[in-house]
Amino acid sequence: MTTPNKTPPGADPKQLERTGTVREIGSQAVWSLSSCKPGFGVDQLRDDNLETYWQSDGSQPHLVNIQFRRKTTVKTLCIYADYKSDESYTPSKISVRVGNNFHNLQEIRGRGVHSGL
Repeated sequence: MTTPNKTPPGADPKQLERTGTVREIGSQAVWSLSSCKPGFGVDQLRDDNLETYWQSDGSQPHLVNIQFRRKTTVKTLCIYADYKSDESYTPSKISVRVGNNFHNLQEIRGRGVHSGL
């Protein structure tokens, strides 16, 4: 999601989108996963249903790759993880890396990161 202003931690991304505060741009990207179990892939990761999810099916690290066709500025990234629903599959660490191609990715440190983990 991109946003022209600072988004408060814990804000509801869908509500912010409805009010025009943010714009969802994930549909402009190509999404791929390091692995997934059948029926638990990109479609379930992106379907806006909190009852469905991505579940990896391989060795770590488990990766979600989001590649935009052209240079794109992303100011806000929203990730929903529900530790109370399934603590065994909820990540304890999430790394966000950016770059111009897969070989020059660098980890970014979040400002204003809000975590319920």
